[in-house]
Amino acid sequence: MHEPGPPRTTSVGESVELAPRSPDPDGTYEWTVRDAPADSSVDGGPIGNGGGSGKGDESGVGDGSEEGDESGVGDGSEEGTGRGEGDRPEDEPEGTPPILVPGATSRSDAPVLRLRPDAPGTYVLTLDAPDGTHRQRVRAFADERRETELRVAAADLPVDDDAVDRVSLMWAHNERLLARDRPERDGDDWVLETRVPPGRHRFSFVANDDPGNEHGDVVEVPGPGRPRLSLDGRVEDRSDAESVVLLTADVEAPPAAGGGEGGRGEVDAADRGVGVEFLVDDRDAAPETVTRIESLADRATLAVPLGAVPDDALDGGGLRVHAVPRAERYGAAETVRIERGNGDERRTAEGGGVDEGPTADGVAGGGAPVAVTDPHAAPEWADAPTIYEAFVRSFAGDTLPTTFREIERRVPYLESLRVDALWLTPVLASPTEHGYHVTDYYETASDLGSREAFESLVETCHDAGIRVVFDLVINHTSRDHPAFQMHAAGVDAYADHYRRADGAFDVTGTDWAELAPGDMPEYYFNWRRIPNLNFDSPAVRAWLLDVVDEWAAVVDGFRADVAWGVPHGFWKEVADRVPDDVLLLDETLPHDPFYGEGEFDLHYDTSLYGILRDVGAGEAPASAVGDAFDRAAWLGFDDPSAQMRYVENHDEDRYLAEYGRDALKAAAATVFTLPGAPMIYAGQERGNETYRGPVRWHDGDNDLTDFHRDLAALREREPLLREGAVDFSGPATDVRVVDGDPERVTAYARTAVGDNEGADEADGDALLVVVNFATEPATVAVPEGVETDLFADRAVGTEVAVDAVAVLR
Repeated sequence: MHEPGPPRTTSVGESVELAPRSPDPDGTYEWTVRDAPADSSVDGGPIGNGGGSGKGDESGVGDGSEEGDESGVGDGSEEGTGRGEGDRPEDEPEGTPPILVPGATSRSDAPVLRLRPDAPGTYVLTLDAPDGTHRQRVRAFADERRETELRVAAADLPVDDDAVDRVSLMWAHNERLLARDRPERDGDDWVLETRVPPGRHRFSFVANDDPGNEHGDVVEVPGPGRPRLSLDGRVEDRSDAESVVLLTADVEAPPAAGGGEGGRGEVDAADRGVGVEFLVDDRDAAPETVTRIESLADRATLAVPLGAVPDDALDGGGLRVHAVPRAERYGAAETVRIERGNGDERRTAEGGGVDEGPTADGVAGGGAPVAVTDPHAAPEWADAPTIYEAFVRSFAGDTLPTTFREIERRVPYLESLRVDALWLTPVLASPTEHGYHVTDYYETASDLGSREAFESLVETCHDAGIRVVFDLVINHTSRDHPAFQMHAAGVDAYADHYRRADGAFDVTGTDWAELAPGDMPEYYFNWRRIPNLNFDSPAVRAWLLDVVDEWAAVVDGFRADVAWGVPHGFWKEVADRVPDDVLLLDETLPHDPFYGEGEFDLHYDTSLYGILRDVGAGEAPASAVGDAFDRAAWLGFDDPSAQMRYVENHDEDRYLAEYGRDALKAAAATVFTLPGAPMIYAGQERGNETYRGPVRWHDGDNDLTDFHRDLAALREREPLLREGAVDFSGPATDVRVVDGDPERVTAYARTAVGDNEGADEADGDALLVVVNFATEPATVAVPEGVETDLFADRAVGTEVAVDAVAVLR
């Protein structure tokens, strides 16, 4: 089926990409606008493509890392980019941007389309595809952007003023595309006027288009955060009437206005004008049925009589319903599926989570039971797993070359760390040591070993109870990939495989082959060796979906490299395509709740990462750890357990080298005692100080390794550390530093999910965690009733000595 996926949401001024699924590269596709808000200037009718060379046609409406540190300027301290996709400046003429932009291909049809609404409301489109006509709705909310000025003093640039010829803006909102947006000189400053959503946005002004001449800064744009919700569903048997499927959205408002992103405390959702919109999936029912069911919504609930659920939807895989929170801004949707049940539903939507066992006590046509399930539930094995990242080619140490066999021999070591998942940096053919410049998506790198050797490693990990996560690099390829060489040579079949950009934006000095006058391959930052693939091409989408299928049959999960560079719609298709037990982990910088909207199960927690760095450097108190949770709520994340918590990774300087051993132990203890999935980067536990250097097997820090083992073992023993809620108020605020540096100590409680804030920590059902980042032990006074430090396995009184961490009950 080429249906284009679920209903989509966006806001005025931000674009959303629409594309057929399971695309046929030889098929013909045509989009038509059927309806639009009254205030929109969009014209109805078929949308064609006048042809192009891989970059947007600027004629108007309807026409259309690995080189270094791949983290770029996004360190988690900026607001996510929202729902904008494909907002590359070269896709737009000057003045009013087009509302409809066909994908950048040389085709005469328009398989892929970008819709950039100019008015709030619902846009209805149809896609004529080889298998029939499909309906797609886009709900556009009001423009969230504010006028903003970015200003940097010329004296702050790391280049003498008289040597600066030009300055470029680089940030998440222009997809880190150098030389696209240029500040202008205003007296002693460089200034750029723009519009972005509320939030704390990190940006860089780059002198002379050289990332080595980068000055980073932050702009605060006032305004509210995003609302968030969790969606529950059950079948309710009403004796005096027809049974109904009852969907209830638990909606939460963002932190109160005026409190900023770090403002603690919630305001009642109803008082903040927070509501819910229910959208029935157009793939599952006829338009009139969709309208009828959606009309039954009453504020945050939707009661659907079983008789209103069409039998063909139940027979065809179920009826999907999406709930979107909305206030001054809108939030990420959650989804449930109403389907036929068999009394043994594994993924049931009830109580704000995934419970085992049936909930359906109603029946549909034919007497079959009905269940309400979560179609996007994370794999059962990935419930807050402990993850270990191995930078493959340095993993065997400084004596032996790394091969799959050498990694396999070390699986018992991973077992000793209580590892649940092994994330391997890329293992495919590549000319680079790091592997992120892929030259063949189907062959393993020859120096690492054969595919059979890789599959042997996977099997050994499975025997040890360890899942394997594959680094999926599909935003770009190496420029040595045969596909790029064919593209650069002008072979027609590869003309649309890569994004093209205006050659005037080139900052590398590379002598590029031009496929059109003055154009070049598009790349992020100055990553000239890894050109961006073109997801506007059905051939590229089909190719990369095949790659996903190929490896999903072998491994247990994917870590998506540069996930922020790939369209949301493609990730939604991947999530629906892979087996239910395959984990999807995103690399989005900064982290963004919309990648959890039917896409990824786990997200890089760049907010906590940045705060741990600030605490390690002494630039923030240890209590700022709680700000990472406030920030996640402000951004619109609902579930703290969906975050991957980490101290370092293969793109970042080692925490030990930057901040010392004591701070590293405290930071590691923090990620292991908060909700989510803790990650160890290979060598972190051995005392490595070089970020991609060989693991110190023979001369490492064994005590530090044991410390990580003890953290993982405690987390494995104590369910609250894996499954519980976190509370930075209540008894945690009663922890008082008696001897030591109060600025380097923080405390928080881990409580059962659903417990009231301030639950009594002495009742045996809660834990009190105290973390000390200082180089000297701290003595803290704790609430009465605390008896045991579980981490040190010792009895304690009302005062507790804390080296790096104490976990108290």
